[in-house]
Amino acid sequence: MPAVSFTGLLIVAVVAFLSPLLLGLSPARRLPSVVLEIAAGIVIGPSVLGWVRVDLPISLLSVLGLAFLLFLAGMEVELERLRGRLLVFVGSAFLLSLGLALLVGFGLYLAGQVVSPLLIAIILVATALGVVVPLLKDANESTSDFGQLIIAGAMFAEFGSIILLSLFFSREASSTASKLVLLMGFVVLAAGFAFAVLRLERSQRIAAVLLRLQDTTAQIRVRGAFMLLVAFVALASTLGLETILGAFIAGVILRLVDGDRMMTHPQFRQKLEAIGFGVFIPVFFVTSGLQFDLPALFASPTTILRVPVFLAALLVVRGLPALLYRPLVGTRRWVAAGLLQATSLSFIVAATQIGRELGLITKATGAALIAAGLLSVLIFPLLALTLLRSREADSPPVQKQSE
Repeated sequence: MPAVSFTGLLIVAVVAFLSPLLLGLSPARRLPSVVLEIAAGIVIGPSVLGWVRVDLPISLLSVLGLAFLLFLAGMEVELERLRGRLLVFVGSAFLLSLGLALLVGFGLYLAGQVVSPLLIAIILVATALGVVVPLLKDANESTSDFGQLIIAGAMFAEFGSIILLSLFFSREASSTASKLVLLMGFVVLAAGFAFAVLRLERSQRIAAVLLRLQDTTAQIRVRGAFMLLVAFVALASTLGLETILGAFIAGVILRLVDGDRMMTHPQFRQKLEAIGFGVFIPVFFVTSGLQFDLPALFASPTTILRVPVFLAALLVVRGLPALLYRPLVGTRRWVAAGLLQATSLSFIVAATQIGRELGLITKATGAALIAAGLLSVLIFPLLALTLLRSREADSPPVQKQSE
């Protein structure tokens, strides 16, 4: 066994444990723990205290954390929702977002602020599905028409941004045309796998064995889910596509084929979330803080000014298209929808890392983008929830009909 130090990983684990605990003990309970995890990572990392540097154990668990994050995000995608009138609205909003993002990206490029306008545009069109869904659940809006509209819009944006990133900015060097062919092949293989699994699930013998082993030490469904995740990440990597696409598609497929979850295995989703959010995903976010280049952010006033510029860009690119939702939800709620859609962080972190590896995002730009993402998670959901609460307060009480 190679000589590996676990001291750094221990400190990361302590930060991952204390972040939600301290938030639970403080008045700022609605603050997503991911913000505190990244902020703590910055403090203990090379930029401030220098206690921890990214070594082999931290790096490995961080990669698994990113994969689990996209895997669980894919499991939030309900393809049955993306149809009919709802699909028209969220699809139109995403196309408008993409058009605005391209305008903003090329504007920043002409101003000499970014290197790749297309990559910046793709980064700006994403929505933090993993942040928005829990917020809507906490506000008792996830099952409402408004909540379903926001979740559908976030799903479309998450899916679209990952596809675009894989298509144009995969770390494997190849032409866009060849990557498009590979992407189509990947989708065909994924569809074939889903069809095969659906056929296998109809076998009473296999279903009985899965039911018998799912809550034993075999944890057969969890093992199968992990195998699916690794298989699609490996497949995406082999085809020269982004591994985050493989993780995301694996989650989508699992959600698609896992039709009777509430009847035969209601704890399965909870087990996967326990593994992801309890072990791997916090390490990814703390590691993102460790890798955050704070000196690069404060190296010049120009770099600092990029933070509000990117924050405003998120609001314009993802918030303004929510105006299309106004006929469905009204004036105040479309504003809240825009704020929630403009909330983005995890995709920014992942895409920024890819951009830096490709030499298309500088350290300063990457730091400014992540800082803007942190601010979006801090500010936009709070404003949106305030609007939703004030709307409820302004609503007149229901009058009882006189008998």
